[in-house]
Amino acid sequence: MATKRILGLDPGLAILGFGVIEYDPAEMRSLSPNLTTVDYGVVKTAARTDTGKRLCTIYDDLHSVIDEYKPDLVSIEKLFSYKMGSIILVAQARGVVMLVLAQRNLPFVEFTPAQIKQSVTGHGNADKADVQDAITRELKLERVPKPDDAADGLAVALTAWFRME
Repeated sequence: MATKRILGLDPGLAILGFGVIEYDPAEMRSLSPNLTTVDYGVVKTAARTDTGKRLCTIYDDLHSVIDEYKPDLVSIEKLFSYKMGSIILVAQARGVVMLVLAQRNLPFVEFTPAQIKQSVTGHGNADKADVQDAITRELKLERVPKPDDAADGLAVALTAWFRME
């Protein structure tokens, strides 16, 4: 069986973090499955740009990420309580993400921040440094991925992998 890819997304209007991991489904029950980091990064939008144009950038760039990495599954961080002003902007960006996934017919799973922290560190109230250390260790990376949003994208992808049956 061929390898499979998971695209993890940490949605945001200013910065959308992504991480791509790859695994062999035949090794899922193995004691040491081979999990590979394909890439990670961010989609950035300019702060002083019209919101509509920023959403278009997310739309176009996410299509490009999907074209490049061809994920089999997408894992997305669910919205949680931000300041009221920013939650609407994050929700709009997340809506664009959901639109792109629907257009591409890509299956997706969603996880809350607490579920992600629980999956990668073992406790749901872990701080950012704990999560970054855990993904660096689990994915056998030489250093913590930067920027933080890219590391978050990898954590979201890793959560989907941990929770596979």
